[in-house]
Amino acid sequence: MIDWNRIAALRDEVGREGFDEVVQMFLEETDATIRSLAGRPGPGLEEMLHFLKGSALNLGFVAVSRLCEEGERLAAGGRGSEVNLDALIAGYRLARMDFLTGLESRSGIPPAPHRP
Repeated sequence: MIDWNRIAALRDEVGREGFDEVVQMFLEETDATIRSLAGRPGPGLEEMLHFLKGSALNLGFVAVSRLCEEGERLAAGGRGSEVNLDALIAGYRLARMDFLTGLESRSGIPPAPHRP
């Protein structure tokens, strides 16, 4: 559900303080998007899913990103009413909880492997 290697790499890229800021901004923005999705948006669904997909990928929310990608494809094809927003919202909430719990228990997330 969460790609902890991606999280470690991001922390290495931006530093500890920068990482904390990225996490805070991610949670604020994605929580707001999820609230909007819960309101059953009409126009703009594809763009919201695209934003959420990219944000989720950046912070290692792999399962959420996949759900967003599937929904984005449906919305782009004019089938936005077929997007399972309930599954997406539930998946995000579960991933968010797993992420926050994991951050607490992994306060010493090891650095990401360096690539040549």
